[in-house]
Amino acid sequence: MKKLLIKSSIALSFVMLLSGCQNGESTQAEQTQTTETTEASQASDDNELTLYLVRHGKTMLNTTDRVQGWSDAVLTPAGEEVVTDAGIGLKDIEFQGVYSSDSGRAIQTADLILAENEQSKDLQVQKDSGLREFNFGTYEGDLNDSMWQDVADKQGVSLEEFQANMDPEVFADSVAELDQEQMAEEGVEEGVNWPAEDYETITDRLTESLDQIVTDEAQESGSGNVLVTSHGLSITALLDTLFDDFKAPEEGLDNASVCIVKYKDGNYSLESVNDTSYAEEGEKATQEN
Repeated sequence: MKKLLIKSSIALSFVMLLSGCQNGESTQAEQTQTTETTEASQASDDNELTLYLVRHGKTMLNTTDRVQGWSDAVLTPAGEEVVTDAGIGLKDIEFQGVYSSDSGRAIQTADLILAENEQSKDLQVQKDSGLREFNFGTYEGDLNDSMWQDVADKQGVSLEEFQANMDPEVFADSVAELDQEQMAEEGVEEGVNWPAEDYETITDRLTESLDQIVTDEAQESGSGNVLVTSHGLSITALLDTLFDDFKAPEEGLDNASVCIVKYKDGNYSLESVNDTSYAEEGEKATQEN
């Protein structure tokens, strides 16, 4: 399509030039306008960002099945390995920008991916608190099963039913309400702990961060690839907010999985969800070597 636009503009300029010569008039302004139109058409075609949203690797708190939102833990050896594999699978993609939640596990994930990428390894990871995982308040550090069971009970369904039809908005709002109830029961004063976030609070900060990323990167380069490392529920909530037909994976996003979102002319489009092929490709390459 770009070639056709260029050829059409050249032909149009040639016709205008002949017409101007025949009429004895200057066509410089018309040629300039045509050139600007051609450049604008090319810029419009090229102005597309590809966002690689990667969930962090498995952490020590994941291993012990503990609630991990704003609380943090380092990647396990297995977590480091699968992220390194994903980095190998992504090594041929040149990133123009790298962004991460300011949680250590997400930063560690970004660093490991960049370490495998010769074209992008010198990039600085830009840390953004807006890309954090949900804050679970008093549930932080508790067993996951306890929190999820409380949410299911609040909705009047079994744990299995709730997880099979996981709605991130219902989940977040339920946790926020339960957290308020627990703080009241335990006499926790306001300001002593960060309260669990409701869905609107979470999605507002996530979309604000993503919009800022694409604004900055579009102004900087116009097009290219951007790496964003974040968290399972946060990526799920972000996709749920951006795309009406999004369906969250029943078991959640895998560690080191990739979701690809494209951005062009103010619009987002979803290319893939929970893609583990990059890690699988990297693991295969490592075994072969």
